[in-house]
Parts: sequence; C-alpha cells; structure tokens
Amino acid sequence: MLKRKEFILGAAAGLTLAAAATAGGFMSWPGAHAEPQAVNRITPVPANGDAFTPPPGAPSSFATIFEQVAPAVVQIDVTVKVDQPQGAAFQIPGLPFQFVPPQGQRGQDDEPRTAQGAGSGFFISQDGYIVTNNHVVADATEIKVKMSDGRELPARLIGRDPGTDLAVIKVEGNDFKYVSFEETAQPRVGDWVIAVGNPFGLGGTATAGIVSAKARDIDPSGYNDYIQIDAAINRGNSGGPTFDIYGRVIGVNSAIYSPTGGSVGIGFAIPAETAKSITERLMRGQAIERGYVGLGLRSLSPDGWEALGQPKDFKGAYIETVTEDGPAARAGARSGDLLVAVNGEAVANSQEATRRVGAARPGDTIRLEVVRDGRRQTLNVRSGTRPSEDQLNAEEGSGPGKPGQAQPGQSDTVEGLGVGALNSSARSRFGIPESVTGVVVTSVTPGTPAARLGFQPGFVITRANERNVSTADDLRAAVAAAKQAGRPSILLFVRTPQGVSPVPLKFAEDK
Repeated sequence: MLKRKEFILGAAAGLTLAAAATAGGFMSWPGAHAEPQAVNRITPVPANGDAFTPPPGAPSSFATIFEQVAPAVVQIDVTVKVDQPQGAAFQIPGLPFQFVPPQGQRGQDDEPRTAQGAGSGFFISQDGYIVTNNHVVADATEIKVKMSDGRELPARLIGRDPGTDLAVIKVEGNDFKYVSFEETAQPRVGDWVIAVGNPFGLGGTATAGIVSAKARDIDPSGYNDYIQIDAAINRGNSGGPTFDIYGRVIGVNSAIYSPTGGSVGIGFAIPAETAKSITERLMRGQAIERGYVGLGLRSLSPDGWEALGQPKDFKGAYIETVTEDGPAARAGARSGDLLVAVNGEAVANSQEATRRVGAARPGDTIRLEVVRDGRRQTLNVRSGTRPSEDQLNAEEGSGPGKPGQAQPGQSDTVEGLGVGALNSSARSRFGIPESVTGVVVTSVTPGTPAARLGFQPGFVITRANERNVSTADDLRAAVAAAKQAGRPSILLFVRTPQGVSPVPLKFAEDK
C-alpha cells in the first residue's frame, strides 16, 4: 500500500551484538581465510589500520552539505477546515493524518472545526518562492513557514498541480537562502542522496541513503517517474528536497511504501526535471493544462495479454472505458481496443500512454494507434483539456450500459461461477451501486480455477474480453468465443470492494 505521510509509532526492537571468546583459542569467521577477492574489494584498508576510513569517492561526512543547504529548507504548518462529529478521529482528503480534535472547538455559530497538518518545503528563489507537495497545502485556509533560524512567516498559495503532487507557496521578503534543481546530471542507482525535512515535527532533520531505483510507476495519474530512495522519509518529510552529494536538488520527497505507516527504507521523490518544469509554470501564474482524450486505460499482466490472444510480452495499454461523447469516442475509439502508440511513438503501458497524451496541448491532434480485431489502425483525436483529478475520481465506477434484465433469482453457472443479473435484490444484498453494471457472482464452485483465484459472492463481472456483460448468456458467449479462438483463458474485469481489476481466468480442463 502506498502511503503519503502516514505513520504508526511503535516499540523499536534493539539489536545486541555479543562478542564471544574461548579460553586460549580464537574464533574463525567466514571469509577469514585466504580466498579470491570479492569484486567489491576495490580499495585496500588504509595503512594506519583505520578500517572505517571511507575509500576515495565516499564522503567522510554529510555535515558540510547539510550546513550549506539547511537554511533553504523550511517546515510548513497548515490549518484546514473539517466538519466531523465532535471529538471523533478523522482523516483529511489530501492530508492523510489522523486528528483527534479537542472538545469544544465548534463555536456557537456551528462553524467547522479546524485541524493542523505539517510538511516540508524549500526555497527556490531569493524572493520567497517555496516548493512543496500539493497534498501538504491542498485546501489549507492558513499556511505558516518556520525557517531554520527560528523565524515564522505567513505564506500564500501561488499555485498547485494535483497531477504531479507539486505546489508553490510564497513568503514576503527578498533575502532568502535558496537551492536550485539539478537537471543536467541524472542520478544513478547507487548514488548517495540526502533528504532534509520535518519528520514528526522535528525540523531540520537530515537522513542519508542511496538511489534504490529509477522510473518507478507508482502514480495513478501517471505523470511522475519517481526516484526510489532508501533515505528515511516519514510523516512531515513530504515536500522536502532530496539532494545529491554535491547539494543539488534531484527530487521532491512525496510518498513512502510501508506496511506499517513508518519508513521501511522505500521512499519516492518526484524527479527534478518534472518539478522544475511544473513549479516554474506555477510561479508564472500559469494553470497546468494537459491533453485529454477520454480513455480509461489499463496495464495488463502477461497472463492478461495471453487471455486476449496476444503474446505474453505484448506492449501497450488496454482501453477499458471510453468516455461518452469524449474526444476519443468521437474519433471512433472502442472499449477493448489495444493502444500501442501515441503520435507514432510506441507505448509500453498505460502510464506511458497517459504521459504522452498529457504532454499534448488542448486543441492538438493526437494520433492514437490501436489494435482492433487483429488489425492496426490510426485514430486522429482532437485533444481536449484534462479535467481535475477530483472530477476524474468522481467519474470512476460509472460505466456505460444498463444493468442486466434477467428476472429476480435467475442464476446460471459459467466456468465454476454462479452468476446472476444485477437486479434490485442483488444490489441490496451486496451493496452494489446503481452505477455499476455487469453480472453478480452468487456462488463459486470449490476446486475450480475461479475458486483458486479467490472469487466471492458479491463480486461483479463487468466485462469479458472485448464484451460488456449483463447476463449469464453474455458471459457464456464470451467464454465460448475465447475457447473457439484457441485461447487458454479469458480476461474478466471484476469489481470488488477494492475497485475494478482485470483477472485472467484460466479455463477448467475438460474431463
């Protein structure tokens, strides 16, 4: 699970190293004997016997770098309005902290309560412009900046971009220490990094590590190729800078991957190239507009592509939904098409396709190359303007078509799945909204491939390969077509309480 600034405090287990000795003897450790030298033994131990002196190329300390950049890093405190029952814990959209407000905060006029959050940021200009994360300042009614010298200044929002999770705020003044983004020198996996920020309200905290990986596709919006680092990032680090060994900003800390909520050494930073481009536009007062064609895209697993009759190493994006009367719909795009190129450049997955479309300007003509019924064709789409992330999220789950028309209680078994129509009784029983279409799973035959995949009553099959389904006969026909085409499985789009997922269902062997 991907978490932004969430944390859990728990007991830290201590490690104790015990040294043992034997009377008149010695301990023999692995590697103590003469062996061929390991490939990482590049530099001999110094003659002075200090085995912990860093070899050439490694820093003896990060202190000089920290002293140089720390004055440019700030703590950002925000106040947001919330409307929750008095005394209850709650979570703020965009700021996933849990707060327990003091009793009596709501006034006689029934005004909304306020809550506080904190993050990090850094100056990128002498005249007071500060970069941070969008999720730090989104919906803030008050923003304050605490500097390393103890000053506390009010700030105002200049602009924000939910698509990349970046924002710019400003304080008044003209003599601030600032840092700059590094674009020309790309960090490599294994390079040193330093993260500076405000974890848990502990301002001016520095942590160090390395670049663990690059170009991580963890962003649902698809606009960031995140840098993965193992320098500790915790709640409050969001919006702070990641520096290289020369004190250059190579990223903006934004997210962590954690099963507990605290740092486990997997953090993600927005690359400097993206951050510089977006923040410069925000500083100029420009709105961040991106191209939009109205397609819901999916990246599929190798088994998913095989279920569609493609090679397992197929590259592209599956078009799951087409917005009614949207730009792509007017150009002839269909659900079930396979998007393989944008403007003549091949795309490997849905994230890459989203970035290519988003890079277009509203009004541009975008050439989408799709595979349909085994044939490749080009659709010329006039780009629209991408709606806000909130608008897109509100539209999720509202697919085309009408619910199945089967009679109440009617059910049939297809590939080990008992399925029935989404009538009012089924919707009430399983809590399925009216906007959801498809067939509902009512039973699962034990020992079948469907059972091994974890299908449960209440799941909804919305689509099978290239077909929308609304009855058991629709699903059975899709299965028959896939078998006739010699495919070993069928790709089902299944709605669960966690959302809609593509699931390749292998066919049971005939007995």
